[in-house]
Amino acid sequence: LKPPRPPARARDPQRGPPNRSLALPAAGRRRPSRKAKQSSKMVLIPKKERKQILEHLFKEGVMCVKKDPRACRHNELEDIPNLHVMMVLRSLCSRAYVTEKFNWQWYYYFLTNEGIDYLREVLHLPAQVFPSTLTKQRPTRPALAGADSAGGGGQGGWGKGKGKGYGKDE
Repeated sequence: LKPPRPPARARDPQRGPPNRSLALPAAGRRRPSRKAKQSSKMVLIPKKERKQILEHLFKEGVMCVKKDPRACRHNELEDIPNLHVMMVLRSLCSRAYVTEKFNWQWYYYFLTNEGIDYLREVLHLPAQVFPSTLTKQRPTRPALAGADSAGGGGQGGWGKGKGKGYGKDE
């Protein structure tokens, strides 16, 4: 026979709650991680740096940012902290001025048409100026210079056509 269990003790108000150190936490009650608190801090960005970031974004039309808020410098803008670039582009993304793609710990931001109009307004640029992603590249060589050598009768080269000595034992 087992000895009878002692009666449950009533909680003493002077001693505080009973010790539950062995009890496992409930599934729904978890402490927020420290990382979640760090990302919600407010970052103050100087106007000069913000303007440099926006000018670079308008000039290129695309911007890459490494997901590393502790990096002291951005990879394209060496004198600006990476965190400032991340926050400015996150703000533009929330207003749908840029679209965001995330791949292998890098953020890729692409300027939208609304973003182009917004940056023209903020940076006081004329309507004739466009980002480099929207300007058409001009060919570096003249169009008719290589016409006589193009498709030169199946001589040499690594193409798919049947050239000299193809399939013949000579």
